[in-house]
Amino acid sequence: MLNYNSSIKVDKVYSGLSIKEISPIMKLNLRGKNRDFLSTIGKNINMILPLEANTSSSSDKYISMWLSPDEWMVVSNNTVDKENNNYEIEKLLFNKISKTNLGAITDVSDQFVLINLNGENVFNLLSTGCPFNFNDFKTKKGAVAQTLLAQIDIIIHHRELNNVNLFVRRSFSEHLISWIDDAASRL
Repeated sequence: MLNYNSSIKVDKVYSGLSIKEISPIMKLNLRGKNRDFLSTIGKNINMILPLEANTSSSSDKYISMWLSPDEWMVVSNNTVDKENNNYEIEKLLFNKISKTNLGAITDVSDQFVLINLNGENVFNLLSTGCPFNFNDFKTKKGAVAQTLLAQIDIIIHHRELNNVNLFVRRSFSEHLISWIDDAASRL
């Protein structure tokens, strides 16, 4: 992995809200369309990729999030060795997908920071800086949305009741954490 500084130095707790960075986590971007692509992915990660917009699927090892009709992000459920960014599943999928021209597999582990928000005020916080309407989203476990938060492009994954993961590009993570600190202190 790259040598980087974490945007969250310590876990933060506010009234009805806790914030922490989950690191290091493997993140892969998958691009492809045809049946062979979907079948190969399913067989190798033991999970069917979600085909419905803004949904996710999960297994004991991975979560896959629908990002567009031909794009998904697969995230490991467990942290990995911070000193090593060689993932067996990435090599396997690259050989079976990218090298055979079925699609593309890209390791985006170092590109995205994963921030977990947990507590009863999660959606109050998100609503203060996001144009997205969370009324339906907060009732659907596994829902995924790509939107702006404090004018920063993010991916939101609704893990369970009052628990979401935010994926933000590393270059914007410090700004987002600064905004979250300020907004959370006002709740």
